[in-house]
Amino acid sequence: MAELTDIVMNLQRFSWPDYLVLMLMLFLCILIGIYFGVKQKSTSENEYLMGGRTMSVFPIAMSLVASFISGITLLGLPTEIYSFGIQYLYVIGGVAFMGLVMGYVYLPVFHDLNITSTYEYLESRFDKRLRMFGSVMFAIMNIGYLPIVVYVPALAFNQVTGVNIHVITPIVCVVCVFYTSLGGLKAVVWTDVVQSASMFGALILVAVKGSIDLGGADIVFKNALDTKRIEGPNFDIDPTVRHTIWSQIIGGLFYWTQTNAVSQNMIQRYLSLPTLKHARRALWIFIFGVVCLMLLCSYNGLLIYATYRNCDPLTTKVRCAPLRTDDRSESISPKARDQLLPLFVMDVLGEFPGLSGLFIAGVFSAALSSLSTCLNSMSAVVLEDFVKPFVEKPLSNKTVNWIMRSVVVVVGAICVALVVVVEKMGTVLQLTMSLEAITNGPLLGIFTIGILLPWIDGNSALAGGVAGVIAMSWVSLNAQWAIASGAIRFEHKTTSVGECDYEFDVFNVTKVVNVENVFPLYRISYMWYTFFGAMVAIIVSCIWTSIFGGNDPADVDSSLLTPSIRNRFSKRNNKNSPREEICVTESSF
Repeated sequence: MAELTDIVMNLQRFSWPDYLVLMLMLFLCILIGIYFGVKQKSTSENEYLMGGRTMSVFPIAMSLVASFISGITLLGLPTEIYSFGIQYLYVIGGVAFMGLVMGYVYLPVFHDLNITSTYEYLESRFDKRLRMFGSVMFAIMNIGYLPIVVYVPALAFNQVTGVNIHVITPIVCVVCVFYTSLGGLKAVVWTDVVQSASMFGALILVAVKGSIDLGGADIVFKNALDTKRIEGPNFDIDPTVRHTIWSQIIGGLFYWTQTNAVSQNMIQRYLSLPTLKHARRALWIFIFGVVCLMLLCSYNGLLIYATYRNCDPLTTKVRCAPLRTDDRSESISPKARDQLLPLFVMDVLGEFPGLSGLFIAGVFSAALSSLSTCLNSMSAVVLEDFVKPFVEKPLSNKTVNWIMRSVVVVVGAICVALVVVVEKMGTVLQLTMSLEAITNGPLLGIFTIGILLPWIDGNSALAGGVAGVIAMSWVSLNAQWAIASGAIRFEHKTTSVGECDYEFDVFNVTKVVNVENVFPLYRISYMWYTFFGAMVAIIVSCIWTSIFGGNDPADVDSSLLTPSIRNRFSKRNNKNSPREEICVTESSF
């Protein structure tokens, strides 16, 4: 039998055509940035951050897809399906419900307001403290999220080339910072269009070639059914069960609503469209595109299992390339699990020059789109929420441009530095959703209070938001520590190494789960985190209001409430209302 090291070296087949494909994709992104930064000259704040609010539906929808589906999903979801089966995929039900909730509850309120930062709404509805709280939470979330986004394509590139992660991450950030800072939102959107096409192409290529090699899709589904990777929804009401139909639909609804409805990263794109009708159309195209990508990723996860069903590479520790030359750990590291798809790609596409490069270009595309979106949104939030409220005189165009571009550069540099922290954490899909919930849940709770509960004032909302952040920090960070230390493990689906044609060392890996002495709240499924954080914020706000009092609902400008409840409360005299200052009608676009 072959030695494991021989297998590893044989899988390192990233050739010059592969590098060329990757370089062409990065070069195209740079050209788009130059075009919109030099020829189109996106110099005004409105053009740079909002695309002049005249963007078209399709490119915005594709930008939303590319921004949301980062490399985290492209690498994490196939591994999730390979290891645990399709239970996660029932989150599609939560995604569909999110479309209804966002389109008819949140989006009408935001789209009628002439705002750049989503958190301007919190000042109009409550006060400046809530605006600052929301902006700070958003900044913290982005700083924590972006290093994971940068790490993922570097991990894939390291897998197929052996190039050190800390060499690749600065290159990714430099390219992204260049076209984002130069071209603004229009450059970000149109590079996203190119990158979304690259993502779809990469996933379809892997699925088609892998299925042909295996003998057809029917073999993929047969193996998945035999090992219960395809199974009906789990109706268990235990919240500590990792994935159930309730956690995926209800928890997924809250997670996706926060990410799409009240996050600056996504809302900024919806607000760049001229009318609410256009925004809703983009929303449903986005949902369709995201579901298609999730199905493709999931199929690839099942395909990987069908290919390696008798020789699990996670047990044998096959890697296309070592993460570090001194990596001699004797357990299956979390990073090894997120290398599963790149290993499969090199196995089935490595013999065809350029195809592996196309896949890696797709992973880089997913990361670049998410990174550029967050950088552009951070520049908007810093300018509107951290700078303008604290200066007495209006800023000149030169100063505004300098601030917006400087934020992109500084945040990009911080993300590169924090990649070393991400390396020590768990698998990227669960890690991302867990850490995001620290800020996402409480923020969703505060915005929901503002839009649906007009009797709650700023003091109560702030108390609820702070309580939500404290509660979610306690639960999420302790849960991640328990997972990293091995106190909490999750049972994987059946794998085998009975027919491996190479020699490998056998490690004693315990797969059993949820040690009972771990505090129960730490064992709650990560899918409930955003729901839990939002509920803490809302409940504490209601209790605070019942003790200390709140608003007269009639004193709240009805334009700040969702349309379905506006008529239930007396409309205040709109003289000197926030709407006069920040609202424009659709006809003004």
